[in-house]
Amino acid sequence: MKKFLTLVSLLVFSIGFCQEDDSDTAVQELTATVVSAQNDLPLESVHIINLNQVVGAITDPKGRFTIPAAVNDTLYLTYLGYKPQKIRVTNDMFRFGETKIALTELAYALEEVVVRPYQLTGYLEIDVKNLPINNSYQYSISGLNRSYEAGSKSPSAVTKVLGAILNPADMLRNLFGKRPAQMRKLRKMKQDDEIRNLLASKFDRETLTQLLQLEKVDIEDILNNCNYSKSFIMTANDLQILDAISSCYEEYKVLNRN
Repeated sequence: MKKFLTLVSLLVFSIGFCQEDDSDTAVQELTATVVSAQNDLPLESVHIINLNQVVGAITDPKGRFTIPAAVNDTLYLTYLGYKPQKIRVTNDMFRFGETKIALTELAYALEEVVVRPYQLTGYLEIDVKNLPINNSYQYSISGLNRSYEAGSKSPSAVTKVLGAILNPADMLRNLFGKRPAQMRKLRKMKQDDEIRNLLASKFDRETLTQLLQLEKVDIEDILNNCNYSKSFIMTANDLQILDAISSCYEEYKVLNRN
């Protein structure tokens, strides 16, 4: 009888422990306040992204925000003029509440800037010769309705274009096949309005690199191989870059499935 009671007690303890552990990792609503580290005043319109759940939030006039999160999730905070910050979600942030997150203001050192305008004369034939030349080459094959930008004029550039045209599935598989976890986030990112609004106002690729866990050079490489021009890569906002990568990834999934 004693052995039976001991066994029951152990089972109850184990079930209780498992339930407690599950509650720690469950997604809950996390509320916190963002302030300036310099004066402890609340910061309005700070963007917060949960990199694990791929959802976003923004602080109200009192610096408060609420976002779905689980223990050990990573929050990424960005605000104009302040250093971006990553915060790891802990049990205490749920148990005690009133979590305060301080952002540090960036110190900019302004350097002397020398402006060298184009030497324009007003005569078109002369002025066009003074403008910088885009050295990227567009390649096309008769019968196809698309052209491909491959950078400098060289045999390797031509090979790159031919590979993209003749073997699109293999080319895209090399781009996305090694990054399944990162690419699966794309659809979630496109569905969250807060993330889309944030990316539409940014051009530095910093938030994208955090969300996709890619380097900037990887993002450029993907877009280059998906036939986006250098001018688009250089001038598009982060939301346009996200949509471009997502479109290319959807094409890869179709080709890979076939």
